[in-house]
Amino acid sequence: MPTPLLSREAVVDRLVAVFRRLGYEGASLSELSKATGLGRSSLYHYFPGGKEEMANAALDRLSEWMETYLLTPLKKPGTPAERLERVLDALDSLYAQGKEACLLGTLVYGGSRNLFQPRLQESFATWIASFEALIVEAGVDATIARQRAETAVVRIQGALTLCGGLDDDGPFKRVLADLRTALLAVPGDVSHR
Repeated sequence: MPTPLLSREAVVDRLVAVFRRLGYEGASLSELSKATGLGRSSLYHYFPGGKEEMANAALDRLSEWMETYLLTPLKKPGTPAERLERVLDALDSLYAQGKEACLLGTLVYGGSRNLFQPRLQESFATWIASFEALIVEAGVDATIARQRAETAVVRIQGALTLCGGLDDDGPFKRVLADLRTALLAVPGDVSHR
């Protein structure tokens, strides 16, 4: 067998792009092969468990991204507003300013939801909990912080869906702009209005 030209990491990055674009059901082996430049046998060399293992590798890559660009920056030094700004900038980049779909969002639909439910639940719960902790640190009551964190993720995911449906990145840009000011606002503090 010839030496592969791509590292496993590079192959996974290309798989992520396919799953983001087509979801699990739409990501046929021929699409995955075309995107990676690998034949089916080479894909199975990297991923003996087939398409399910490929999707799990894509979710692993997303988990790595979340750790690097979401969880760690939220714990670094700086004010809550500075840390939120870094995270929203990273989300803006990850989703190409609203032009790219979310891997989690595409795997939630169809049969893949049941297949990946524990991983999807963990990823969404981690994202929400991270926002919630930051909002509490900014001085917002824990109950309100939880609701705002859930709403923030709903708004981001909804905006991405709407952007894809309308072929317009405006909704995503507006949601991020609003979250930059509203997410950490302490009730009664007029400086955030």
